[in-house]
Amino acid sequence: MKMKKRWFGFVSKFTSDSTLVESLWKELESKYQESHRAYHNLSHIESLLNLVDTFERDWEDKEVLIFSIWYHDIIYKSTKKDNELQSAIIAQKRLSELNITQSRIEQCYAQILATKTHSITDKILNSDTLYLLDFDLEILSRDWDSYQIYTQQIRKEYKIYPWFLYKRGRKKAMQHFLERDYIYHTNFFRKEKEQQARANIQKEIDLL
Repeated sequence: MKMKKRWFGFVSKFTSDSTLVESLWKELESKYQESHRAYHNLSHIESLLNLVDTFERDWEDKEVLIFSIWYHDIIYKSTKKDNELQSAIIAQKRLSELNITQSRIEQCYAQILATKTHSITDKILNSDTLYLLDFDLEILSRDWDSYQIYTQQIRKEYKIYPWFLYKRGRKKAMQHFLERDYIYHTNFFRKEKEQQARANIQKEIDLL
C-alpha cells in the first residue's frame, strides 16, 4: 500500500486520469510481485527511491530519474539477456501514455539501458544516470549480513540452475566488478562505498 501511495503521489503530477494511474500501478505491482523475484521486487525499487530522497543535489531531471527507477526492472527473468531492453521499451510506452515529452522519454530509455552493464559509455552524459547506476549497486556496499541476504535472494532467482553452474557464473560476474577500476561512478559512492563493496564481493567469491 505504501508503494501504491508513492506511485499515485508521483504520477498524479502528470495526469488527472486516475484510471490510467491505477492501470499503470497494477502493471507495476503485478510484474514486481512475480513469484520468481526474490530481490528484483518492489523492495528493491523502494530502496532506490529512498536513496534519491537522501541526496540533496541539483538533479538534471529528478522526475525522469524516478521514472527510470520504477521501470528499470519491470521485466526480469534470470534466463533472459534482454531484460533491460524490454523494460526500457515498456517505460517508453507508458511515459508516452502520460504525455511525457519525447526528449524525457528518450532519457529514461537510455538510463534503463545503462543498467545492463553499469558501465560508462559515450552515450552517458547525464550525471543522473551515474547516480542511478550507483543506486542500483548500492546493495554491494552494505554490511556483510545484509550482503549475504542479497546473495541468497539472487540465488533464489537463479534456482533453475544447478549449484555448480550458478557458482561458476556468479564468480565470473562478480570478478568482473573487481577487475574494473571502479565499481561506482560518482565521487560520493567511490569515497564512501567502494572499499566495502570490494571487500564484500571478494568475500563472496572466496566462499563460493
